[in-house]
Amino acid sequence: MKQIVLVYGFIALIILALLSLFSYSAGAGYIYIYWHTIQIQTNIWIMVFFFLILSFIAHATWYLIKRYVNRERRKIENALSFSRLHPYEQLGVVWLLEGERDKQDFIETIFNQSALLKQIVQARLLFRQQDYAAALKILEQSSTAAFELAEIQRIEIHLAQNQAQHALTHLEFLNGHQLSPWLNQVSDAYAHKLQALWGEFAIQYPFQYLHSTQFGKLLSLEAKQQWLTELLSQIENASLEENELIQQRYLNIMPSLEMLPYAIKVLWLKLLTRYPEMAQQHQNLALHLLNEKFDQDVFYLLFQQHLLRQNPDYEYIEQQIDALEKKYLGMPVFAFAKWHIYTATGKIEQAEQLLSLYPDDILMNYLRIKSTLKGDETLILQLNSIFENDANFVKFKI
Repeated sequence: MKQIVLVYGFIALIILALLSLFSYSAGAGYIYIYWHTIQIQTNIWIMVFFFLILSFIAHATWYLIKRYVNRERRKIENALSFSRLHPYEQLGVVWLLEGERDKQDFIETIFNQSALLKQIVQARLLFRQQDYAAALKILEQSSTAAFELAEIQRIEIHLAQNQAQHALTHLEFLNGHQLSPWLNQVSDAYAHKLQALWGEFAIQYPFQYLHSTQFGKLLSLEAKQQWLTELLSQIENASLEENELIQQRYLNIMPSLEMLPYAIKVLWLKLLTRYPEMAQQHQNLALHLLNEKFDQDVFYLLFQQHLLRQNPDYEYIEQQIDALEKKYLGMPVFAFAKWHIYTATGKIEQAEQLLSLYPDDILMNYLRIKSTLKGDETLILQLNSIFENDANFVKFKI
């Protein structure tokens, strides 16, 4: 339909130019039509454009009727052969069945007619076949107009080849590149794809992601959680520089920490547990989380961090526990913590009184058994090995 409008517009311009030329110094002419009782008096300009408009209406009506009839016919027509389907329908079938490999020749034939997408599609097919070198070579010949699409292909290839630095370089460059105007209508899809690539990079290379200038800006919440989980699982292999970067990155996000989901903040807390020099930040984050809602693992991490200090301030720890106990009533873990404080400060009678509380709680059962061992380190170590392997005793494993 758009082509019909453009053709008739072009014809109208030509007629306008010709009529202007022939009418020069001769006027618009005069036409008189008499038929039965109908009389029409007009000029050549109006008559010509009247028939042009009439022709356009007839042509457009014929086109719309033909299009409607074809659409209705295809609804009831049985598909007897794949080759008889419309090329776009063929592509749809291949896409739905994920049959790019089976129909590679067909797809290449369709897109060979496209100067914009020919090399991009060929590279995609080669990428699916894991022929990364050939895919990169073909992308060098791709149209400059499809620069963003080629870059996305390169990033995926570098990720598949485990070339972290190359992938990061292209991600950084693409993120700072202004989107081509012809892609503006799919800018949301483009941004989503770029975000997914950043997430894939961060999860695959958790330490390299720390070096990104776009740290924390482009990851989805799900990707952030997966990245932190990967970081924790590999933290023992972190270099001195990477440990410093983790601490610095946390300090950078502190102002916006409250906007993060609870689960992500808990993962940051577990990371901070690894750094004694971040003890104050660890304590502040743990208290923030406990004020938001009670989580036994978070409390245990806070309590453990206090006890690991060279000279624990037992009075201050007890004050914190009392404040939390007023807010969250009936939590056995508070009695568990106080028992350790009373034992360390020589308040044996008060510690013994706590052992009568919460008879069905696993933490208190542990203390009751431990108290009967009378400081026998060998038996206590055996007891710890049993309880620490129980998921209900200490839920966090990292």
